[in-house]
Amino acid sequence: MTSRIILVAVTVLFAGGIASGQEHKIKHAELPAAVEKTVMAQSQSATIRGFSIEKEHGQVFYEAELIVEGHAKNILMDAKGQIVEVEEEVVFEQLPATVKTGLLAKAARGEIKKVESLTKHDKLVAYEAQVVTNGKRSEIQVGPEGKALSHEE
Repeated sequence: MTSRIILVAVTVLFAGGIASGQEHKIKHAELPAAVEKTVMAQSQSATIRGFSIEKEHGQVFYEAELIVEGHAKNILMDAKGQIVEVEEEVVFEQLPATVKTGLLAKAARGEIKKVESLTKHDKLVAYEAQVVTNGKRSEIQVGPEGKALSHEE
């Protein structure tokens, strides 16, 4: 009886996690054909690290985690294989001066650990940085020109 209750609880948590927008790892074989086609086209010179699925606002998305020329690149696609968002690791020192200044100002006394460009529907919309301040991790964002965003991307 107890094991059945635990199994039901785990099933409910898993199903609830997908409904609430959490990512869950999946296998390559679980990708829809259209997503598989996009992944193959986007990963020509990349190493595929893994895949995940998430449901957000009633829509299902698939994410491919890649390593391209030594840096991370995550591609988010809808079930039809259309690319919705790309997060790509960038070198801080190679960012435009206005973006570096904006990120440093938002980080305040924190240390910037990693920066990614965020592209949605083929348009650069933001830069996101992981920051460590007094041992606590957080994320900050600035727009493509280094200015504060009116909303998080």
